[in-house]
Amino acid sequence: MRKFVLIIFMSLLVRMMFAQDFEVSPVLMNFNAEPGEIQKKQLTLINHSAQPQKYNLKISDFILDADGNRKIVPLGSSKRSCADWINISPSFIELNPNQTAQLDVMMTVPKDGFSSRWCMVHVEVAKEQSAFEADKTLATGVLLVPRIVVMVKQSPRSNTNYKATINGLKEITKKSDKLQQFEVMVSNVGDKVIDANVYLQLANLQTGKEEKFSVVKTTVYPDASRKVTLQMPRIAVKGKYVLGAIIDYGHRQPLGGTQLMLEIK
Repeated sequence: MRKFVLIIFMSLLVRMMFAQDFEVSPVLMNFNAEPGEIQKKQLTLINHSAQPQKYNLKISDFILDADGNRKIVPLGSSKRSCADWINISPSFIELNPNQTAQLDVMMTVPKDGFSSRWCMVHVEVAKEQSAFEADKTLATGVLLVPRIVVMVKQSPRSNTNYKATINGLKEITKKSDKLQQFEVMVSNVGDKVIDANVYLQLANLQTGKEEKFSVVKTTVYPDASRKVTLQMPRIAVKGKYVLGAIIDYGHRQPLGGTQLMLEIK
């Protein structure tokens, strides 16, 4: 088992070392083209290695789980995909040591493209393998490909459909926890990616005293929900309390909230 963990660790270390050999910026591209409009942005690629390198740029689609983890899905299978709308020129390039290239990323939005869309661009080192290396790869089943991922989002400027809900507040504190832990679900029921501030607010029903606790920032995509873990110091004073989980995602939208009753005996 220890040997297996060591192999995984070394693989991750090799990935990190390769990743430092080239640079891509920006790693988030936000397009706001209107339906029927073409918009262009540039992606900067720098070869920091001491030898010439070839690079591939590939597009992929993804979905998000409740923890915010991205899962790659077949290209075009997501209804929120904009993979067919973008074109990268060039999509294959060779750079000399310390050479910089500007790549054009074109977003062509169809006339019915009113909703928010997204995809990813993988910038990968095109590593050529010798016959010996290819045989070794087949034997181990592992091929390390240095890669940097660029997130691409598209939403028309005229799209202002920001809408989120928060619910399902529950306590998940364990006996060994120093702080009280709570979980809540934030759902994006609008059509814009939201960057939300979520926090706990506690009210003592006997004294009327209120306390606000640390803010947790979370990003939630349209049609998706995100579990958010919140925490606060353990309640030391006996009594009845109302605990609220509050969401603030700006854009002139009202605060949202959900609550539960707590009684400390």
